[in-house]
Amino acid sequence: MLADFNFRVIFEYLPLFLGGLRTTFLISIVSIGLALVTGVIACACRISPLKLLRYPSIAYIEIIRSTPLLVQIYFLYFGLPTLGVRIPEIQTGILALTLNSGAYIAEIIRAGISSVDEGQVEAGISSGLNYVQRMRFIILPQALGVTIPPLLGQSIVLVKDSALLSLISVAELTRCGQTMTSERFMPSEAFFTVAFFYMCIYFVLKALADWSQRKLIFREVY
Repeated sequence: MLADFNFRVIFEYLPLFLGGLRTTFLISIVSIGLALVTGVIACACRISPLKLLRYPSIAYIEIIRSTPLLVQIYFLYFGLPTLGVRIPEIQTGILALTLNSGAYIAEIIRAGISSVDEGQVEAGISSGLNYVQRMRFIILPQALGVTIPPLLGQSIVLVKDSALLSLISVAELTRCGQTMTSERFMPSEAFFTVAFFYMCIYFVLKALADWSQRKLIFREVY
């Protein structure tokens, strides 16, 4: 099958794909970082005893998880301008990916928090730590350690979901494949190349996760 591939055209479009790879990688890294912060904040509010924090967090998580990402992207890109708010394409994509993944990360971290032994929380209370200090020094470090594998999975999902940003003209990898297909009508070569670069990003994220599990060791205390 590869004998029928026109690798010459692929190499001709390689600068375009490298630019798309850079855009996809930057969007993914920024979105993952912001989604992690959003997820931690949403989770903290979700489990807070204060109704003023808990109910808005529940509403955010449920709304995001019950609607498709594509609908969220279209709302931010086409809906917000009708309300007088205009955001450039890349920033719109980052915002959509951040809000979407943040809701799922919040639930992942909440599951990790639930796995922390109640005795450690009680020990923190007896030591005079307030709620924020218990979250920072006792609960969140262990919860994040336990949830590294599912967080990696969500990060990979975010990278693949970034392909939807091609629908709002963001020049990421999938958009580059569409450009090559429309100009040369070579969808096999175009999207084979796109898939290859997505795999490269996947293995980079996997290597980072493996490194974090070796270096940032969160061992269960017996």
